[in-house]
Amino acid sequence: MYPPGGPRQPEMDFDQILNQLRGAMAKITARFGGGGIGLLVFGAIGIIAVIWLATGIYTVGPGQAASLRLFGAVQGAPVDQEGLKWWWPGPIGQKDVVLITETRRMELGFRGSIGGGAVPFPDEALMISGDLNIVDVQVVVQYTIKDLNDFLFRVDDPGDADRAIPAGRPDGRTLKDAAEASLRLVVGQRSIDDILVRNREEVETQTRERLQEIMDAYNSGLNIETIQLQDVKAPEEVRDAFDDVLRARQERDTRINQARAFEADIIPRAEGDSERIKEGAEAFRQSRIAQAQGEADRFTSVLNEYQNSKEVTRQRLYLEAMEEILPGITKIVVAPDAQTVLILGGDGQLTPVPLGPNP
Repeated sequence: MYPPGGPRQPEMDFDQILNQLRGAMAKITARFGGGGIGLLVFGAIGIIAVIWLATGIYTVGPGQAASLRLFGAVQGAPVDQEGLKWWWPGPIGQKDVVLITETRRMELGFRGSIGGGAVPFPDEALMISGDLNIVDVQVVVQYTIKDLNDFLFRVDDPGDADRAIPAGRPDGRTLKDAAEASLRLVVGQRSIDDILVRNREEVETQTRERLQEIMDAYNSGLNIETIQLQDVKAPEEVRDAFDDVLRARQERDTRINQARAFEADIIPRAEGDSERIKEGAEAFRQSRIAQAQGEADRFTSVLNEYQNSKEVTRQRLYLEAMEEILPGITKIVVAPDAQTVLILGGDGQLTPVPLGPNP
């Protein structure tokens, strides 16, 4: 942890420095009695002072920031403005210029090789899932620096020789151990199916959030950008059996999806047939009701006519009944006291024929 330090000291006024140097050189020249020796000593000291002050010049490039210290104490926020700068040279002042926009990478559970392959690290990768299965999880952590002063001075880290991380930086063992702890915590709360197939993105998101909380609690100055699951698999000793289980589960999911697709197809068709049958039944019901109502109205009208003129109506009903019973046959109707014969033709027309005397 670095000393709190006060606000950054203002950059020195060169005129003031030169005046102080002139005064000091004048005292030295007077001590040596003036003359050529004094001037020579004065010139040598002046050259040395200029060279020493020139070592305080530094450059802040694109994406870089400089952390400044005076007698070991950090002086305010890092300088992130690009350009040529000056700060007290050592041993009075120190400056650390670091590229802070670079996305850095840490591999957990494996190490990439020069040929493009991966060397596994089982001690980091093997962990137990929530359903008590052993799973081999390899991840890549990507991070950036969000606070340079915290990154350089807040965490006393032993470093990581495997990744060439020097001591004193939080992205050494601190980041590695925190990432491993976060991943084990998340994996230990989920089934192996979630990790392998179903919810890989949720595992990545929860691991990143948990790791960020830990690094913020340490004031590490790191921002965890992404957690990417690389190769998630069962241990080598049980790989074949585990693959058989996965294939069976995939087959089960395939059959379930096929059944759901059949359900989604057959149910709408059955519902459509059901609605069509209902509509047909409703139409038939309305038709029979209308027909029955019509017959009832017809009977009522015939009854009214019959009550008004019973003989005529009775005769008409009789003739209509005969027409229905004997269609296409000419019929002759003779009343006992009639002077006219009614001939009912096959076309349903009544033709009156008068009767002559003594037929």
